[in-house]
Amino acid sequence: MSFTQPVSKPWLDGHELDYVTDAVGGGWISSQGPYIARFEEAFAAWNGVPHGVACSSGTTALTLALRALGVGPGDEVIVPEFTMIASAWAVTYTGATPVFVDCGDDLNIDVTLLEEKITPRTRVIMPVHVYGRRCDMEPILELAYEYNLRVVEDSAEAHGVLPTGDIACFSLFANKIITAGEGGICVTRDPHLAEQMAHLRAMAFTRDHSFLHKKLAYNYRMTNMQAAVALAQTEQLEGILATRRDIEKRYDDALRDVPGITLMPPRDVLWMYDLRAERRDELLAHLAARGIDTRVFFKPMSRQPMYLDPVWPTLNASRLAADGFYLPTHTGLTAEDQEFITGQVRAFYGVA
Repeated sequence: MSFTQPVSKPWLDGHELDYVTDAVGGGWISSQGPYIARFEEAFAAWNGVPHGVACSSGTTALTLALRALGVGPGDEVIVPEFTMIASAWAVTYTGATPVFVDCGDDLNIDVTLLEEKITPRTRVIMPVHVYGRRCDMEPILELAYEYNLRVVEDSAEAHGVLPTGDIACFSLFANKIITAGEGGICVTRDPHLAEQMAHLRAMAFTRDHSFLHKKLAYNYRMTNMQAAVALAQTEQLEGILATRRDIEKRYDDALRDVPGITLMPPRDVLWMYDLRAERRDELLAHLAARGIDTRVFFKPMSRQPMYLDPVWPTLNASRLAADGFYLPTHTGLTAEDQEFITGQVRAFYGVA
């Protein structure tokens, strides 16, 4: 189906084309060009930390972070029930076991349930800033300190939420707040972790021989062309976040009084405008017929076939996922676009 109002699209209104043209013209199209370091430095500085390690996706960023922290077979990593499955996959890729914790009404991990899931095998807590809402990091960091754990923040949907854990991992997929088409980046204050992640992303070549490898590593490198786009996006991040704050307010103002619609708690940064709706599936069909694209909420991790919990626990995540969805959200969304979208939502519920 063709949508006149896509759920997302990239905003490429800066120096993206100039920088990519420069990268191609200079012959640096793989992972050795100067835009890699320029992007890493700029993005890390924006986040108030000294080190950035660019890589091929948000998923590979999480995998590099866990590997750099020594996570492997026999270990456990605490992951939210409500997240995109890549959070759990990164744990599985290391050979460790994801241990799921239900969400609160804001969709983020319920910190009151964390401590009961900690075992002698727990190595890392992985909070996810879902849809741009910052997790309640203070109790998470306190538990990590008390139990000698590390914290890897999944910030794939939260560019602009400043990191407080050991490593924060961002996605640069085309639907994210800023993009490189594909790509990811890890940021950290720890120079040793940064060095190890950079080592692991590039096949862990040893210093004394080009083709001697002492550990399992990856080809998770970002190209210079992707980094050129990512640098141009980083330069615009402050303005992009401000535009998205306006988009969030317009949606709130237009939908707050609609019976059948439940607004979600405010976001620290707007990735996607999420909400809950009575007769959700009927509403989404109504919107689709009028060219408006949407997405339903994530399916809880313990409902995923590969992580299926045979006990079928009662989950807040399942309750929220049953009627949750998000509307088109991207930096180029105009007030007129939003008026049309919200008008169709209002019309479905019989509100003028």
